[in-house]
Amino acid sequence: MVQATALTRNEDGIGLALGILKQQFGERFQTGASIREQHAHTTTWIMNQPPDGVVFAQSTQEVSEIVKACAAHDVPIIAFGTGTSLEGQVNAPAGGISIDVSQMNKVLEVNAGDLDCRVQPGVTRMALNTHLRDQGLFFPIDPGADASIGGMAATRASGTNAVRYGTMKDNVLSLEVVLPNGEIIRTASRARKSSAGYDLTRLMVGSEGTLGIITEVTLRLQGIPEAISAASCSFPTVEAACEAVMAVIQYGLPVARIELLDALVVKAVNAYSKLTLPETPLLLLEFHGSDAGVAEQAETFGALAAEFGGTGYAATTTAEERNKLWQARHDAYWAMLALRPGSKAVATDVCVPISKLAEAVVGANNKAAELGLIAPVVGHAGDGNFHASLLLDMDNPVEVANAEIYVSWLNDQAIALGGTCTGEHGIGQGKRPYLVKELGGAVDVMVAIKQALDPQGIMNPGKILP
Repeated sequence: MVQATALTRNEDGIGLALGILKQQFGERFQTGASIREQHAHTTTWIMNQPPDGVVFAQSTQEVSEIVKACAAHDVPIIAFGTGTSLEGQVNAPAGGISIDVSQMNKVLEVNAGDLDCRVQPGVTRMALNTHLRDQGLFFPIDPGADASIGGMAATRASGTNAVRYGTMKDNVLSLEVVLPNGEIIRTASRARKSSAGYDLTRLMVGSEGTLGIITEVTLRLQGIPEAISAASCSFPTVEAACEAVMAVIQYGLPVARIELLDALVVKAVNAYSKLTLPETPLLLLEFHGSDAGVAEQAETFGALAAEFGGTGYAATTTAEERNKLWQARHDAYWAMLALRPGSKAVATDVCVPISKLAEAVVGANNKAAELGLIAPVVGHAGDGNFHASLLLDMDNPVEVANAEIYVSWLNDQAIALGGTCTGEHGIGQGKRPYLVKELGGAVDVMVAIKQALDPQGIMNPGKILP
């Protein structure tokens, strides 16, 4: 594991908070080693730093009471949804209390006529879409994992549909938040636009629990498309595939998804999902709309792809075939692990302007080869976001050291190309060294906001800010 910085612990305060919470919450307050480790980071190569206790909250009022108890004794607070974040966001480097909101999992209200809904933070995206399906609605943000809505808002998540539907910042209308002093606020109304004061909703979206704890989310919804078509197209090189993506975006073709898989990922997917795709760089696409609109989009893409050497283009509206193709994409993580049994997969996450995507991906492939690393690449190509997944022997110190060199180089390259060190995973602990490189003096403004809202520094300390 990669070492994470430990912060100074407030032993006396933590001890007092543990006693108060045990008395108040009984069996819903747990201090066993196993459950504490489960509430620290298990999805990354960053060292596991467990909290001192875990409280399973069931209401906004309970979250407020927990925060007040911790604030009274200067005890750190870490929010926890499903634990699928990838940059150490749920670690407890100074110890403290993890507030698990998984039992706050109710869909509180669906306003079909307004295309919005109000949910508690522990609702997962798949559970939400199951609830919405009978009303002809869906929530489009799909980060791959069945993450909690609160966690997705806190990390400003996105995923495969972002090219058409945007990210969480575009789909959260309002939040209910418990501030570091225990006060409960609502950041906005359900109105689709407002000029009323500062945009506190977008301040909280992406704040990773460092400014408050999200206890309710009002979301923008979409109607389930009349028709959906999925397609795949192979290309001779990564550069050709990326040029085709750029042409699609410049043409204004309203693709819902456009995913890039390099040749190594295609090889892995073929073996794992029993497919027979040509083992060259591949684009997977999805089109949403009317029957006629979807057919036209698919035909237009086929013509564009041919200009860049695209071959084997095939589109389908059959649900079974579409699901098989996208299930293979979502299973890419497990497929890549099978390339090197026993390895640990470490997912990276950068995003660059579309015009720089080919340069960035080719550079990532070449750098991995130079360092002797296996690092297959998948990407949400429509918005310039890609992930190189390092397959590592964590018992090999040379390999781990080379992986650290690679990750640092990859982040620096993205920033140098006018991009960002994180397109969707967030900063957490893992990306902190790159935030100042990317944003410079803007980080000082973030520090000022943090100090104003959380002067005690108890909200998810050691994350995002230097």
